[in-house]
Amino acid sequence: MNVDTVVLDVDGVLVDVADSYRRAIVESIEAVYGETIPKAGIQSFKDAGGFNNDWTLTDAAALFVLAKREGLSMSLDGFTAEVEKRGGGLSAAEAVVEAALPADAAARVRAEWEPERLRETFQELYLGSELYREIEGEEPARETRGFINDEPVIVTGETVERLTSEYAVCVLTGRPEAEAEIALERVGLDVPAERRFTMDDWEEGKPHPRALVALAERCDSSGVVFVGDTLDDIETAVNAADADPERDYHGVGVLTGGLTGAEGRRKYEDAGATAVLDSVNDLPAFLD
Repeated sequence: MNVDTVVLDVDGVLVDVADSYRRAIVESIEAVYGETIPKAGIQSFKDAGGFNNDWTLTDAAALFVLAKREGLSMSLDGFTAEVEKRGGGLSAAEAVVEAALPADAAARVRAEWEPERLRETFQELYLGSELYREIEGEEPARETRGFINDEPVIVTGETVERLTSEYAVCVLTGRPEAEAEIALERVGLDVPAERRFTMDDWEEGKPHPRALVALAERCDSSGVVFVGDTLDDIETAVNAADADPERDYHGVGVLTGGLTGAEGRRKYEDAGATAVLDSVNDLPAFLD
């Protein structure tokens, strides 16, 4: 491949978020509504598409929990399959609830649904009390240590050194800027501001190609590899190739996030991945 630029996602690529962001999804819904979805069910939402933002995924999963209370007959996998049919994302989840429940039951779901409260709870659990005060600028409702402290580093120092010495390295993540900075410091990856896109920098989110194309332009790149852990990441690279045919874009999936094993590899390949690697640490040898 003709590659001069490597773009890295953060979650599931540089750090393991199974016990941080994914735990925050499950426990935020539990804290607000007294019941929740299994952690394994998070991947069903991710695979449906449109849930790169974990706040949005939390909102959609809460809708499912509330709809089940009102008699929704679908399983979680059935619900997310219907969401995928409608194009993925939160608006599709809302549409599925509206279509599946009687009008009065759907109205009760909407009345109980509290995205703002879910978001506050999520941030309190994920950041912990100290960081919540610092980043959110508010007093938390609970004193917590913060799941952010439970994010094992995946990428090795050797991989960081190899990539940064041989390629223009960029970051494209759904994290807010402050949370992305914490993760990048933890893994020892210094990326200039102009080579980053976080949640704070663009409204569209993955799989929209604008951010990836912008990074390619800023690096004056001829060939880009985007390494991610979800199908939305692969679709972002596919969409960028369509939007910017003057450059080569390659989506590479890693098996250190929610997609694992032979089934994860198959899903990546079906989505158009150029390659599927066990870990980002296999990337330098693959590019060689």
